[in-house]
Amino acid sequence: MGTVMIRILKAVLCVAFAGSLVVQTVMVPLLWVDLEGAPAAVRVALVVLVELGVITMQVVGVCIWRLLSMVRRGTVFSASAFSYVDTTIGAIAAASVLTFGVAVTLAPGEAVAPGVVGLVCGAALVIAGVALVVVVLRTLLAQAVALDARTRSLQAELDAVI
Repeated sequence: MGTVMIRILKAVLCVAFAGSLVVQTVMVPLLWVDLEGAPAAVRVALVVLVELGVITMQVVGVCIWRLLSMVRRGTVFSASAFSYVDTTIGAIAAASVLTFGVAVTLAPGEAVAPGVVGLVCGAALVIAGVALVVVVLRTLLAQAVALDARTRSLQAELDAVI
């Protein structure tokens, strides 16, 4: 991956992080005000779920930033990359659970159409699928790390013979 691509991806992450800060500082308080007529339990639950969801996205962004830095340095095929990938998987899985929590919070009563609740449940399922894709990518990373270690070992043996 070229330096230009890494810089572009980091710029996108900066914009996304700035946007998430706007959501946390402006949109979540506005959501609180907008839900003034809702039952207290629903109001608190939705605001907390949205806030935690934004935090999961921020965690994923930081992990991707660190992985991009490792790519730039050429150290991504190392054991230290796994902690960032595992954290990413956990954050995405948490986002899926939080999204399902939003659906559960919206489900009781007739304030929200059942189709909307179904759509939110579908979004939770898609987010869980993204976590599973990252699990597959983690497996590929593990194979690449093992192959890289084996290549280095064979290169050392070849250097010793020569």
